[in-house]
Amino acid sequence: MNIYVSNLSFNVQDEDLREFFTEYGEVTSAKVITDKFTQRSKGFGFVEMSDDAAAAKAIAELDGSTADGRTIKVTEARPKEERPARQQRPAYSKSW
Repeated sequence: MNIYVSNLSFNVQDEDLREFFTEYGEVTSAKVITDKFTQRSKGFGFVEMSDDAAAAKAIAELDGSTADGRTIKVTEARPKEERPARQQRPAYSKSW
């Protein structure tokens, strides 16, 4: 099951996120999402757990808990929605 974790402190790293969930079962991946230019955390991440029952228990118990001084929100992740391709625009245009 894929889990969405939001309102994370900007200090939380991938390994910290993994540790929050390991007491509930096997964590197959944990990733804090970062800005591609600054590499600074965006304050949310995703955790994948192999056992759905353990993941459901982790969601129930960790939602609303405190991590690094912040109250985190933990929910089941929704599937990524398909977006239409962005159209390329010129870097500048003449409007005259």
